[in-house]
Amino acid sequence: MASFNKVILMGNLTRDPEVKFLPSGTAVANFGLAMNESYTDQQTGEKKESACFVDVEAWGKQAEIVGEYFTKGKPILVEGALKYDAWEAEDGTKRNRLKVRLIRFQFVGGKRDEDEMGGGYADAQPAAAPTQSASYQDAPAPEASSAPSATEDDIPF
Repeated sequence: MASFNKVILMGNLTRDPEVKFLPSGTAVANFGLAMNESYTDQQTGEKKESACFVDVEAWGKQAEIVGEYFTKGKPILVEGALKYDAWEAEDGTKRNRLKVRLIRFQFVGGKRDEDEMGGGYADAQPAAAPTQSASYQDAPAPEASSAPSATEDDIPF
């Protein structure tokens, strides 16, 4: 039976990443991600907001980078897969949760997010990171499309 497990989310960290190291030396980072959704209530016409909170788990070099360069409130774009965890609590109750296992991520915003730049994509790379791009991934990059590239004259602003 075929299956597909892929999640793409962009939001802000709800807490500083918690980085731990396994006895093997492999880093594991856990952090929370919040995404807001704005909508208009059909009954009242009132604008409303709802938030969705997701736990994210990163491994290896990605965990180290997330732990070093991200803090509570910083925006991030993550791509990953859903992971189901089940365990028995100390009181004997069975517990479970879904979280996202990070496959790749991208820095969002500029180097001066706190100043006037705001959101959006930028090539903000940490000094110690590889220079390939601002996206950190384990898989090779997709092939370039055959669509013509835009020039500065095509940009409407």
